[in-house]
Amino acid sequence: MIEWFTYLQLAIAVAGGLLCLGLGFAGRRPSDLSMGATALVELLLIVQLVVAIVAPIAGNEATGSLLEFYTYLISAILLPLAGGAWALIERSRWSTVILGVVCLSVAVMVYRMLQIWTVQGV
Repeated sequence: MIEWFTYLQLAIAVAGGLLCLGLGFAGRRPSDLSMGATALVELLLIVQLVVAIVAPIAGNEATGSLLEFYTYLISAILLPLAGGAWALIERSRWSTVILGVVCLSVAVMVYRMLQIWTVQGV
């Protein structure tokens, strides 16, 4: 993993989550703004998948369990897709809140992936 990219992902996921929570609690239905924030989080996760595949080739080996890392990564990739599908099917203010919870959950998962990649012993 690239540390600066991970922190960028964290910042965007937290900002997107807080934005969606704020919009949802204000009564706004899913819009281009909330869906776009969630799509940006998803796009960064796809880039993270590519980075995680290329990093060991470039000499950036994981110190923790690769199975655990990729389980977190694939689960994190699926969360915004599921939340976005929910928001498109049920267009209520609670769908926007769900998008916020999804983005914040992804932030926690990305931080845990960083821990698995860099901190744990072999």
